[in-house]
Amino acid sequence: MTTAHHLRLIEALRTVEFPAERIRSGSRTSGPGYHRVSLHADVDHWDEDEARRLEHRAQCLAEHDALLTLLTGRWGEPQMISLWSAQERMATGEEIPEAWAETVAGCEFLQLWRIEDRWAALGLYLEEDGPGCELCVVVTEVDPP
Repeated sequence: MTTAHHLRLIEALRTVEFPAERIRSGSRTSGPGYHRVSLHADVDHWDEDEARRLEHRAQCLAEHDALLTLLTGRWGEPQMISLWSAQERMATGEEIPEAWAETVAGCEFLQLWRIEDRWAALGLYLEEDGPGCELCVVVTEVDPP
């Protein structure tokens, strides 16, 4: 997918209704009050050699940076929030609402914008001990944890 495609998808998510029940379709999960989409993940590439996986990681990082620049130009400076405390609270059994729970489990921080009555977040997961990388977007009416 191209950056332009990602932008169209994010804009569409800002206006489409939330479903009454959790549904999953491809890389998109939606439920009451949220949509979450994985824009780039290397989960399909674990059988490739390290050089190829590092190339996928570099692509993921480039897509993140391009989207961050474009979304900042469109919506202004984002809030950068750490998810460390939410991760700690989840580890002790606190229930974190979706789509935040899935995002908290995979990302250390988010770039977050408030647009009208919804939040839009850009998340980046980087595997500490390897080349794993995931870029996701969350659109929700649920306040961040």
